[in-house]
Amino acid sequence: MPKSLCSALAGLACLIAPAVAGAKDYTIEQLMAGDSIGGVSWSPDDSRLIFTSNRTGIANIYVMPATGGPATQLTNSVKETVNAIGYFPNDERILFSSDQGGNELAHIYVRERDGTTRDVTPGTKHVARFVEWAQDGKSFFVQTNERDPRFFDLYEIQADGYAKTRLFENDKAYQVRAVSADRRYVGLSRIVDNATKHCYVYDRTAAKLIQLTAEGKPVACEPQSFAPTGSELFYTTDDGGEFTFLVRQDVATGKRVTVFKPDWDVSGAGFSRDGRTLVVSVNQDARSRPWLLDAKSFKPLAFTNPMPEASVGLLLANHARKAVLRASNGATPGDVLLLDLATGKRTPLLSARSPEVAPEDLVPGRVVRFKSYDGVSVPGILYVPRGAKAGDKLPAVIHVHGGPGDESSIGYRPLVQYLVNHGYVVFEINNRGSSGSGRTFYHLDDRRHGDADLDDVVAAKAMLAETAFVDPAKVAIQGQSYGGYMTLAGLAFRPDAFAAGVDIYGVSNWPRLLANTPSWWEDLRRLLFTEVGDPEKDAEYLKKISPVFHAANIRKPLLVLQGQNDPRVLPVESEDIVAKVKANGVPVDYVVFPDEGHGFRKKANQIVAYRTIKAFLDTHVKGAPATAMADAEPVSPIGDFPIGR
Repeated sequence: MPKSLCSALAGLACLIAPAVAGAKDYTIEQLMAGDSIGGVSWSPDDSRLIFTSNRTGIANIYVMPATGGPATQLTNSVKETVNAIGYFPNDERILFSSDQGGNELAHIYVRERDGTTRDVTPGTKHVARFVEWAQDGKSFFVQTNERDPRFFDLYEIQADGYAKTRLFENDKAYQVRAVSADRRYVGLSRIVDNATKHCYVYDRTAAKLIQLTAEGKPVACEPQSFAPTGSELFYTTDDGGEFTFLVRQDVATGKRVTVFKPDWDVSGAGFSRDGRTLVVSVNQDARSRPWLLDAKSFKPLAFTNPMPEASVGLLLANHARKAVLRASNGATPGDVLLLDLATGKRTPLLSARSPEVAPEDLVPGRVVRFKSYDGVSVPGILYVPRGAKAGDKLPAVIHVHGGPGDESSIGYRPLVQYLVNHGYVVFEINNRGSSGSGRTFYHLDDRRHGDADLDDVVAAKAMLAETAFVDPAKVAIQGQSYGGYMTLAGLAFRPDAFAAGVDIYGVSNWPRLLANTPSWWEDLRRLLFTEVGDPEKDAEYLKKISPVFHAANIRKPLLVLQGQNDPRVLPVESEDIVAKVKANGVPVDYVVFPDEGHGFRKKANQIVAYRTIKAFLDTHVKGAPATAMADAEPVSPIGDFPIGR
């Protein structure tokens, strides 16, 4: 179990005391004038870096010198978002993916050296996903569901000429995760139910499927990478424990050895291009932390985390002892640094900050915990406005993540900073059922959705009120996807708990959603059916927990935002709940984005969405009648709010 790190602070007021007396008010346009940077990749000779940025309003690919300097735009999409996968290992062609208006039917494309592009996974109505490059760099692997919409087959595509060969035909919704250097072995995972995900290796030479995890034992397992040479597979597993750890297993002998077992979940692992270093990512208390291990001894290498309170991503250079880092503590929007691993020197490369926003006006997130209604410790990320003081009685927003089993983590989110900058306390709750807090915590909401997990949100409202910084009459519930469902559930099943709700493409009708999942969700369907319910076997239960059938209970204002092309939560989910709540005579605002899917990617649409959310909250939450002032002193001791673990 993770160890607790007790705080020496005497009260919650100390935890959230402002660093400055106040902050300038910013528009959402100012807060979003910076970059959202991702998809960083080293050129084969380590002289250049490509990255994805939405600085034009649409995500495109840019290139810059690896030592710093101006960036040049390489793709010029004005309609669809472009996501860089990376350089070819042996030349400066670039792989990227893109779909159409957020419909998730992504294909894999090549940007040739002359600037032209080519779809190397052509066709209609199928999804293509990049797996990895072959060790020798002569080909790359993708999985597509073009043969059968339910199953993703594995293909090898040659770097020279783009000839495509099927290596593995999928018949049980396996997910392809890794391919050995000699192409003999394929690492697979398969969801059995909400508690079990098995790992397998398919031996192409023997045409044999080898199961690595024991049958009948609940365990979560995921292949990460094959060794650069030989037949060893590295995978994560929570076998016998609360958190996932990294092991390696020799496919030929079956021998398994634990490689890395921290007190948190290992979320990923992979080898450097030269095979000398194993990079391991750990989800440490809602923060991503990289570890570097020697690929032979697996001993940790010297590496100083540049921002211990931040989420950090790291990408090693192909040859030099250098890496690029991206770090954010919630107030920093993912700046990119060059790290010299030999000297520890860090050089700024890319600033994602808005030039119009003073960094000291933004608020970093703090991980806090509180005792919920039944004594369970529930974590979340707390953001409190600069200059807040006890007795202010501020409005607040409790934000619920998607999933249902996802996790809110430390990172820059313009909407959060926008609301906090304008006087809202924001608490991103990781209610029971969330990832990151252990296997037991993850399963505490199974078949209890809209109830056991929702009452954590209600308890969070009480926690915020006890601080004397928040007015309990001015607390809204907000969330996207599953969090949108929780918003609707909060208004329908706890109708007096919240001042208002913001539903961002949330589920309103579970029987309909589960019966109409995308064809390529064959694996996730098993997870949802066992965690939430089977639409055939559990129809009455699912109706019971679906807000659309209880919309008559909703009497607090509601805002709903929806992408027209969403293949997961169909627009009808939002349309139905909006119509029913309007029939109650309750204030309802509904905004549809015709060129978005499950998640709003275009900056212009994000600006409209976030401005609409703030305007709605200003009217129905900040403008709501305040409760009578009582004791202005904070009454909740810091002992219930340990920072970190």
